[in-house]
Parts: sequence; structure tokens; C-alpha cells
Amino acid sequence: MNKAKMIQNLHELPSERVTKTILIASYLEPELVERIRQVDSRLRVIYEPDLLGKPRYAADHSAPHERTPEQEAQWRALLAQADILFDFDQTHRPDLPELAPHVGWVQSTSAGIGQFVKNMKYDQRMPNTIFTTASGIHARPLAEFVVMAVLMHYKGALRMFRDQHRKHWERYAGTDLEGRTLAIVGLGRVGSEIARLSRALGMTVIGTDVKGSPEVVDRYYELGQLHAMLPVADVLVLIVPHTPQTAKMIGAKELSLLPRGAFFINIARGAVLDEPALIEALRSGYLSGAALDVFTEEPLPPSSPLWEMPNVLVSPHSASTSDRENARITDLFCDNLRRFLNGEPLRNVLNTKLLY
Repeated sequence: MNKAKMIQNLHELPSERVTKTILIASYLEPELVERIRQVDSRLRVIYEPDLLGKPRYAADHSAPHERTPEQEAQWRALLAQADILFDFDQTHRPDLPELAPHVGWVQSTSAGIGQFVKNMKYDQRMPNTIFTTASGIHARPLAEFVVMAVLMHYKGALRMFRDQHRKHWERYAGTDLEGRTLAIVGLGRVGSEIARLSRALGMTVIGTDVKGSPEVVDRYYELGQLHAMLPVADVLVLIVPHTPQTAKMIGAKELSLLPRGAFFINIARGAVLDEPALIEALRSGYLSGAALDVFTEEPLPPSSPLWEMPNVLVSPHSASTSDRENARITDLFCDNLRRFLNGEPLRNVLNTKLLY
């Protein structure tokens, strides 16, 4: 069945009496659940927080679950009834296609689900299911993380923290950002927001993208011109999806093309970077520092030298997370529900071939 037909089937609501069952598969604030319920009376919304993991922080969509045998049986029965899932079920990733055979649409709470869907073979095992991402939801938090990291680096924040901890007073000179060049690899919604905020700081913004978005930067490079772009960059930011095309796209060669003293930021995926090559470039002093939100192995192992490098900011894959995230995802989901009911195209449909 082709994608157009799948979407048509998903949209079909033959009569006002037909009810589509939505199962919310990760914690959501009660007022946001009610917002979903208010979209349309034809939607049956099931939310059982006692069967879900308790969030460890705001917008925690992967909280550990503990269910009694009775609760597990109840959850499986709900999966069997679901037509639409709000978020992937983290407790039944391997057998989701079998336990939720009627699901025709999954709204993810994450933007980068391409590799996950591919690795779980959902594109093959759930061929009649549409997957929509949370693309765009995390643009502002991630862009603000980049601005924070750049300012911390050039203003010497990590040095200040160390000196304050040991009550050591020693004046030093930082620098400012005006006229510095920030290069972005990946000019989607996050990259565009990074460009906007960086320009506000007086930086020159250049970039490249797998699809081509020249209008959001001061100077655009085709992806094949990556090696020509790198020598111009004072700061390099990675924000591309992990695909076969982008896997380890930044390695020792690419890092060596950056100017000595460049600053490196990765908010994409650990797999798009050769991490040992980065560690060597930092150890040698060729790069002046790095801010890393994603890693080859997560959680980052205690044995990783990145933990103890004085010029590295380690973030536990939390740069995108905001206490406003659930509300923003709910807004997206409600808009998609209205589109679904009106037979209109859904936003953020995952291309299971391109993986974004």
C-alpha cells in the first residue's frame, strides 16, 4: 500500500458515531490530556498514569516502568484497542506491532526517530502506520543551548566555575562574539533558530544542509562543499539527523580543517561524529573546546576522558528538554488531530526512507 493510500485510510471516519481510540503512552499533565479530549467528541482518549512511569523531570518520556501482572494485562488490553498512540510505548518496543495491531498513527515526542523506526523495523512490521515526529518543538531550547555554550566558552565560564570552587582570584581576558563566524551543519528548524539567535549576537552565520536551506544563513555551502566551509568557522555546530549519509560525517579530516582554536558543538546525534577523533583534537589543543549534548554511547561511560577535560561541557542529552515541552507537543498533536479529522495532511510525517 502506498503512503498516500495509507494516509487516506487513516483519515477515514465514515460517520459521526465512529470513535478513534487514542492511547497516551507516556506521562502527560492532566490539563494537557483534557486539551486533547476537547479536540473532538469522536475521539476516545485513554490516559492511565498509574500504568506509566513516573517522570523524573519535566517532559520525561522514558521514565522507568514497574507494573504488577494485573497492570501489565490491563496495559496490553489498552494497546490492543488503540488506533492512535501519543508517543511510542517504551515498555513494548520489540513487540509493539503485535500488541497494537490497529494503530495507524504514532505521534512521537521526539524529532529524531528515523533510526529508531528503522532499527525496530516498524516501517516493515507496521506498514500501514504513519509516524509523525516532534520536529520543531525543540528548536528554541536547542538554539538557546548553543548560545549558552558559545557565551560560556568565549567568556571563560568553566574557568570561573573552577576558580570559584577553590576560592581563587585571578583576572583574565575573555573575548566577544562580534564578527566571529558560526557554521551550522543542518539548517532545519533548529539550525534556522540557531542562525537567528547567533546573528543577534553579531556573529556571521554560514551553513550547509542535506536538503538545501540557503535563505537562513549569510553564506550557504552545498553539502559537497563542507570541506571548503570548515576552514572559515570559528564555531562548528552539528544538528543533522542520523542517516547513512550523515554517519560519522565529521571525523579527523574534517576537524583538522577547522581553524586552530575553533569551538565545537554537537546537538545532533553521537553517530554523526568520530568521537575518538574529537577527543584527540581536544587533547592536542587543536580545538579550544567543545559542548556536547550527545555521545556515541549514552549514558556517557565514566571511563570517557570527556568527563574530565577542562575545556568540555558535557550535557546528558538534555539540551532539548524544557518544562514547556509537553505543552508544545500537545499543541502539535491537537493540530494534527484536527487535520486527521478533516482529512488533511499531517504535519511532520516521517519519511521512512530518508529517516527524517
